[in-house]
Amino acid sequence: MSIVTRFAPSPTGQLHIGGARTAIFSWLLARQAGGRFLLRIEDTDTVRSQAAYTEGILASMKWLGLDWDDEPIYQTQRFEIYNQFIDSMIENGTAYWCSCTPEEVEAMRETARANGTKPKYDGRCRERGLGPGPGRVVRLKAPLAGTTIMDDLVHGPVAFDNAELDDMILRRSDNTPTYNLAVVVDDATMGITHVIRGDDHINNTPKQIMIYNALGFPLPKFGHVPMILGPDKKKLSKRHGATAVYEYEAQGILPEAMLNCLVRLGWSYGDQEIFSREELLRHFSIGSLGKSASVFDNEKLLWLNQHYIKEADLDRLAGLLAAILGERGYAGPDAAYLKAFIPLLQPRSRTMLEMADQAEMFVAEEPALDEAAGSKFLTDETKPHLAEIAKIFETADDFRQEPLEAAVKAYLEGKELKFKLVAQPLRVALTGRTASPGLFEMVEAMGKERVLKRLKRVAG
Repeated sequence: MSIVTRFAPSPTGQLHIGGARTAIFSWLLARQAGGRFLLRIEDTDTVRSQAAYTEGILASMKWLGLDWDDEPIYQTQRFEIYNQFIDSMIENGTAYWCSCTPEEVEAMRETARANGTKPKYDGRCRERGLGPGPGRVVRLKAPLAGTTIMDDLVHGPVAFDNAELDDMILRRSDNTPTYNLAVVVDDATMGITHVIRGDDHINNTPKQIMIYNALGFPLPKFGHVPMILGPDKKKLSKRHGATAVYEYEAQGILPEAMLNCLVRLGWSYGDQEIFSREELLRHFSIGSLGKSASVFDNEKLLWLNQHYIKEADLDRLAGLLAAILGERGYAGPDAAYLKAFIPLLQPRSRTMLEMADQAEMFVAEEPALDEAAGSKFLTDETKPHLAEIAKIFETADDFRQEPLEAAVKAYLEGKELKFKLVAQPLRVALTGRTASPGLFEMVEAMGKERVLKRLKRVAG
């Protein structure tokens, strides 16, 4: 059997990292088996759904490298299909019309609560043989006894007492289908074989199994993934910081780091922490997912991101860095110059934003001078030495790190001076800061013209 999975987000917000993790697991399961991964936009909440959110979700999935097969399916374009299946259920006796008002149903529930029983619809219209009419809904004729069993790919067998379940509404009084009906019809007609989703959907599953059985559709395999928690062990939310995928992209996280981090939340392969996409496709197993909730660790994400920044291709980093610097008003540095100094920043950058922060001292026309550093290091004692070093650099035929460092050391030895006398003054003169990459590596990367301009600015 060819595996077909799906991801079915609702465009009522941006793609949350919990949803992204579910999408990743579904994508991995399909791709490693040579199967198909489909996308469905569950946009039936017309009040909260927005096209901008749909675009954002698709963009985040593309950023993560989660390619899907076929065009996305939109539920709002399928109402006629849903109603056809509901009509067939009415005809075969697995669904029925109900005339009970919401107030009457609530009264039934109140009575049940008072009697200490499950508060639910009491089924009074099950055998009335009603037809359509104003205000009427269609309900599933659910089994009244027995159990509905789900053999979950993550949690194992889970049994539900049918007596605890309701004759759920399939079609509302406004002729629109309900969530559970639409999901079953979609998954069945799309040929979905494996449904991977968050375990907040577990309580929906027995209801959906009943609808599958009523429609005569074969059941897919279900796998419910435990939720992601914040550091305080509570459900991850805005109070913990960023939760949407696009926010992490904006913070300078690389997609491979985000992918790696999310996959490791609840899944493991020995003690390995870092996985390439190819390794994930080779080693991932839905049976290796944990049953307990996972805690999202932002420090682990930053550690992974720093690893991937160190490993990233220079051309790619130059493009990403140029875009960020352009947003900050630094238009103009060519790719060759960016690639000259990026290697100095890779080991020092946990995010691309951190790299951009450090890159500003390389690309600024005149880097901002830290006043305290200037007062401390650019003194009447050090400025003459900076002027002499500028002369050494100006006459240098070979503007690489080793010969430049050797020339400066020779000058200092001739003056019987320690290198530390000029090290920080030279750094502050070139960058405006007291912290930077290696001094002569940085000089080589900046190039003669830029270095001389900065030295002469402070040394005269």
